[in-house]
Amino acid sequence: MSTKLEVANRLMKFGVKPSLQRIAIMEYLMEHLTHPTADTIFNDLYSSIPTLSKTTVYNTLKLLEEQGAIQAIVIDEKNVRYDSDISPHAHFKCKKCGLVNDFPIKNVYIYDSINSDDFIVTDCQVYYKGYCKKCNDDVNYSVN
Repeated sequence: MSTKLEVANRLMKFGVKPSLQRIAIMEYLMEHLTHPTADTIFNDLYSSIPTLSKTTVYNTLKLLEEQGAIQAIVIDEKNVRYDSDISPHAHFKCKKCGLVNDFPIKNVYIYDSINSDDFIVTDCQVYYKGYCKKCNDDVNYSVN
């Protein structure tokens, strides 16, 4: 669990001026590794910050993403999800329960090989979809 000072320092590291709302949103993302949506963040924070608006949440998430402090995950067709872990990694989404988890991959720098004089890759997102262990056990679906 991070302190508010650590969260504020992380924001400043990415050129984001800390405010009560920005600290709360970043702290939420750092503590909730479930890749929440903007609506989930708003609903969970509103009771403790009644002056918080959905617009503030959306604008803050956009700013944090633009500054490189978080990732926007578009694995879900209906919602953008957010991840405070900006290290290279993939994501896995369960087709049954919708759970989105981090998924380690061995060669996350594979996209470096496509950099050329014509293209410079600045972002690469890898998604896997299938069934989590719980859902796989529930439906007896198995992969050979």
